[in-house]
Amino acid sequence: MKLKTILAFVGAAGLSVMGASVSATWIEERSEDAVKSSLLLSGYDWTDVTTDGLQVRLSGEAPDEATRFRVVSQVGRAIDPDRIIDLMDIKARAQIQPPSFSVEILRNGDGISLIGLIPSSVDRGEIATELERLSGDGDVTDMLETADYPVPEGWTTALDYALNALRDLPKSKISVTSERVEITAISDSAEAKRKIERDLNRQAPDLIDVALDISAPRPVITPFTLRVTLAEEGARFDACSAPNQRSRARILEAAAAAGVPADADCRIGLGVPSPRWAEAVETALASLKDMGGGSLTFSDADVTLVATDSTNQSVFDRVAGELDANLPDVFSLHAVLPEKVIVDGTGDDESAIEFVATRSPEGLVQLRGRLTDDSIEQIVGAYARAEFGTDAVYLATREDPDLPQNWAVRVLAALESLGTLNNGSAVVQPDYVEIRGVSGSKTSTDDISRILADKLGESENFEVNVRYDELLDETLNIPTPEECVERINRILSLSKIAFEPASAEITESAAQTIDKIAEIAQQCGRVQMEIGGHTDSQGREIMNLELSQERANSVLAALLERRVSTRNLTARGYGETVPIADNKTEEGREINRRIEVRLLTDARLAATEDDAPEDGEAPAPNDAEATAEEDASETTDASDETAEPTEPTEDTSEQN
Repeated sequence: MKLKTILAFVGAAGLSVMGASVSATWIEERSEDAVKSSLLLSGYDWTDVTTDGLQVRLSGEAPDEATRFRVVSQVGRAIDPDRIIDLMDIKARAQIQPPSFSVEILRNGDGISLIGLIPSSVDRGEIATELERLSGDGDVTDMLETADYPVPEGWTTALDYALNALRDLPKSKISVTSERVEITAISDSAEAKRKIERDLNRQAPDLIDVALDISAPRPVITPFTLRVTLAEEGARFDACSAPNQRSRARILEAAAAAGVPADADCRIGLGVPSPRWAEAVETALASLKDMGGGSLTFSDADVTLVATDSTNQSVFDRVAGELDANLPDVFSLHAVLPEKVIVDGTGDDESAIEFVATRSPEGLVQLRGRLTDDSIEQIVGAYARAEFGTDAVYLATREDPDLPQNWAVRVLAALESLGTLNNGSAVVQPDYVEIRGVSGSKTSTDDISRILADKLGESENFEVNVRYDELLDETLNIPTPEECVERINRILSLSKIAFEPASAEITESAAQTIDKIAEIAQQCGRVQMEIGGHTDSQGREIMNLELSQERANSVLAALLERRVSTRNLTARGYGETVPIADNKTEEGREINRRIEVRLLTDARLAATEDDAPEDGEAPAPNDAEATAEEDASETTDASDETAEPTEPTEDTSEQN
């Protein structure tokens, strides 16, 4: 009896345990299915769900705290919230990027306005004080906002440059970021525009991009001049003026038909003497072409047609008569068939009635030939000394009282024309004036033609042959050879070109430095420069020499990839032969591992070409040492100016 009772209890217990296990499993499965279905329908498929009895564990990585809370709430609607065990993690947030700081400055007659975002550490009071001083009686409107982030590199330099530029720009808008300054302004004249651009370009910081958009009102052209010369070698504009774009297009089309090159230009300005200016020019250009050669000059409404000395008289009479009849009202024609012109050009020929002035590239001026009398000589000498400088003028003229009455006017007009040239000559004859030379102004030919047309009256048989040289053009801000080398080495001193350890491969971190060098190199295409590679004294001498040559070649190749013409550049490795710091210290070795640029004189260039390695081979060690000894006394060697970089490379001393 007892045994049966025990077996019954055991059986009942077993059945209870089995039932409980089955029930628990069923509850777990139902709970897990319910929770998973709810989460999937809500889009939370990243959540992992596990069950342990009545407990439901949630795990996974939630995008943010709010999403995690929504998941727990969603599961709580499917099962009892007390059964939920939250094991979810929050996804690590990406570091918040600092904002893009920028300032827009607007200045006009009413005052100055600022808007933008600046670092909170910037002294707004100092900026406001400076702007209030510039504004004078105008108002300063400060709409700047601040953010508590570090000041980005280059921000202070860019802002200081912008504030300095604002001083000379009463009508302007300046946009400033840490990497770029954009200046839009209105100047008073074309000359003022060129001066502003020249000054701002010279003051521009090396590591800040500067974009200038300086506009100027249309100039008043007095007299309103156009001059075309047609010779055997072709036609050319000595001067061209038009009142608007439409007239300009008509004039250039007619000039092209007469043989003027397609790249000719025409200056737009105020002062046109007649609304039928373009029509008159078209008619006259056709007549010049029909004549077959000569020159055509418009000075306001006065038109002068000068044939060549070989023109047939009947052809000249026909063309001149037709042109005189076809010109619009207001315009008057003066036609000239000149005698053959013989130019001596020395002022020493006793038989030649001429005055000759020459100006050397150094600015020295010699005046020779004939002047009417002593009083005219004093006037000419005084004008020349005022124009060219007291110590620059040499006067060696002789008196001739039989000269034409307007001789002094012709001489002074020639000297005024010569004053627009960097160097050249002026020849004055009774019926002919010739100006030749070189100028750094694109409008020099135009200006000279206008001067002569205005001063010579109807005897306008003159020739202007002026060559434009961009290296003399101050408005282009082309640096001198010394400035080219100085600017490149200054960039290298601030941020070295780093290479991979024991390799000639340039690191990615040096890309911006090479970009800056490329910008300067493009402005210095005529300057012969050498890219020198240098190492420290660690390792074998010949290995260091070869490595330095390869690194210099790599820099040259990197510039070529940036579309820099490398015809004026030479790569040379010096190895460890030209140290500028102590190789016994790590700091010294770091400084000695460098790229630097130097200017090649004619002698240096010849030596470099003679010693140039073939097929990429490095120069022999004794050659590098000889060059190093030769350069030791040179003050132009940029290594003397190279400073320790702000961000040194991580190469070890054994890696050179």
